Amino acid sequence: MIIGVPKEIKNNENRVAITPAGVETLKSCGHEIYIEKSAGLGSGFTDEEYQKKGAVILDTAEEVWAKSDMIMKVKEPLPQEYGYFREGLILFTYLHLAPEPELTKALMEKGVIGIAYETIQLDDRSLPLLTPMSEVAGRMAVQIGAQFLEKPYGGKGILLGGVPGVQPAEVVIVGGGVVGTNAAKRALGAGARVTILDINPDRLRYLDDIFDGRITTLMSNSYNLEQAVRKADLLIGAVLIPGARAPKLVKDYMVQGMSKGSVIVDVAIDQGGSIETIDRVTTHSEPTFEKYGVIHYAVANIPGAVARTSTIALTNVTIPYAVQIANKGVKQAIAENRALYRGVNVAGGVVTYEAVANALGHEYVPVEKALAKETSLV
Repeated sequence: MIIGVPKEIKNNENRVAITPAGVETLKSCGHEIYIEKSAGLGSGFTDEEYQKKGAVILDTAEEVWAKSDMIMKVKEPLPQEYGYFREGLILFTYLHLAPEPELTKALMEKGVIGIAYETIQLDDRSLPLLTPMSEVAGRMAVQIGAQFLEKPYGGKGILLGGVPGVQPAEVVIVGGGVVGTNAAKRALGAGARVTILDINPDRLRYLDDIFDGRITTLMSNSYNLEQAVRKADLLIGAVLIPGARAPKLVKDYMVQGMSKGSVIVDVAIDQGGSIETIDRVTTHSEPTFEKYGVIHYAVANIPGAVARTSTIALTNVTIPYAVQIANKGVKQAIAENRALYRGVNVAGGVVTYEAVANALGHEYVPVEKALAKETSLV
């Protein structure tokens, strides 16, 4: 199989979908890898490093897309990339289709097989390709929040951990999954007071146990949310429903109750966001906006700011799945691996992931039915 890796074009997205080590792994299995010139520079990988491991460097994204059987990316394609779509092309990347009707439509119209990193799910419900980026984003959410709490950035001018004689900041985390847990680790490490809200009492028990009672755990309901949000100096949205739009749990009136100079970081923004006052996605170039005197941070590719760490962590988990697809062909790979099966979001011109279909009003079609007529896929 020919695997193509174009350069990412999202604002300040410096990650790349493969490392030289990943090239070496795929080459050892007999596959060809085409990489767009300079695609790895943002993550510290030169064209020469890729070439030494057997990759072919191409000058343009157009060449990479046109010559490849499978495209590996980091972020979802942007409108200027839709023209590269074609029938039977395998696209292996983060897709986040629930809030992306136009991208979904383009993939369907061109018959692309879209396999989303974020919905590959093991039988224990864990998300192996999302987890490392959730770990990065959770940890970064705290350091980002700490920065924007500083007065020169519009914040109220407080230090997360305070100092002797001065109380620490209140960090409130909505969602106790991988993002929330990693955010809590960082916030506690900085000396902040931490509250986590979640709808799962077993998860709250687990968090109370691993943090040895050093955090406050609350059931997530409108009353508890309102009380917690009001006192937050830093509010982190960390809600995830695999493949689906994030629910708008933090309402407009709750944000109005926050003190001026407080900061919100919504890690769920790439799934539509969990904060009602966040009505647009921001970028690393212009990361924040202010509403009700509260600083809102809504960057959809937070891990892109620490590109080398993120790229290595991501490819550690994506390459084994890419090898399965390349070695066996997409049909057989999906048939033999239920986790990979759950990753297929669109195929054969239809939506094959139920949460995406429900979010966008499309008919849901099971993967095996969608691919039944794809005789070219081996």
